[in-house]
Amino acid sequence: MARTVSPKPIDAIELNAATQGGQREDAPDAPPDGGYGWVVVASCLTFNSFTWGVTSSFGVYLSEYLSSDLFPEARPLDYGFIGGFNFAFAMLLAPLATYLTRKFGKRSVLLCGCVLQCSGYVAASFASKVWHLYLSQGLLVGCGIRFIVIPSMAILSQWFSQKRSLANGISSAGSGIGGVILTWGTASMIRSMGLAWALRTTGLVTLVANITATMFVQDRNHNIRPNQLAFDVTLLRRYEVILLLLWAFISMFGYITLLFSLSDFATSIHLSRSQAVDIVGFLNLGTAVGRPLIGILSDRFSRTNTAAVLTFVCGLICFALWLPATSFGPTVLFALICGAILGVFWMVSYF
Repeated sequence: MARTVSPKPIDAIELNAATQGGQREDAPDAPPDGGYGWVVVASCLTFNSFTWGVTSSFGVYLSEYLSSDLFPEARPLDYGFIGGFNFAFAMLLAPLATYLTRKFGKRSVLLCGCVLQCSGYVAASFASKVWHLYLSQGLLVGCGIRFIVIPSMAILSQWFSQKRSLANGISSAGSGIGGVILTWGTASMIRSMGLAWALRTTGLVTLVANITATMFVQDRNHNIRPNQLAFDVTLLRRYEVILLLLWAFISMFGYITLLFSLSDFATSIHLSRSQAVDIVGFLNLGTAVGRPLIGILSDRFSRTNTAAVLTFVCGLICFALWLPATSFGPTVLFALICGAILGVFWMVSYF
């Protein structure tokens, strides 16, 4: 009688190989889990600091736009869309960035992203109509971020296996570190130099930092030869990918909403503008401290379980601490705790 063979279950390592161009951990060219990989971690931390970290400080610009009369025709919703464009175009252009990376190489696309992001901030400093901000601080900055993030985001999984979540945690902590520096730094620049020069300075600083990181980042494509497909529809037939995408969509929706609305919430409960800036700064401080710790926990206790628990805890904290907050102290406490676990997707998504 013929013997039936059960299909082999798909494990997390195989899923990473399919989605990120990685390889099995028992392959001859398995990730070295260190060495030059730590230089790559530092480069990716810099990218995150001066892409997502700058975006995380948008609440300072939002507060300035809402409290001034620079663009009389603008509605509060316009400024929300401008900040949202940073994320929207950064995500929508992912297939194009992947295609360009495969065709021209990561370094060319990274340098293009550096120039686009810088140009967006510099152009925004000359804006006289709100639609100018849509094109500059919204569209150009968002495109620049995507052309920086896409070529670099899958590189860490090529260098790390057992310590992958730790490496991702350290790298993604850059968004908190950059957010801390640029939140209080931007507020200080606006007070001392004005909004226009704050935007120009931000653009030039991001250009120098990201180009420096570009010079040091290295992939291992010559070892693993990834497919680098712009869009692989066959992955949508796998339930693991569908569940990952659903979780990513829901968690990122809440992440972006909180990130961009917290400063406005602070002013709505009658906190001063400087206190609203401090709230955003503390949120990013929590991110900088919490993400490496989450990486350690993920490597030790399973990335899936860590993601599930922290996603639930983050939602619980919003109800327990954010909604009842009516003064500076409780809002700071919420910002620190929620900032530490907010965006857990970035630490554990490379399964």
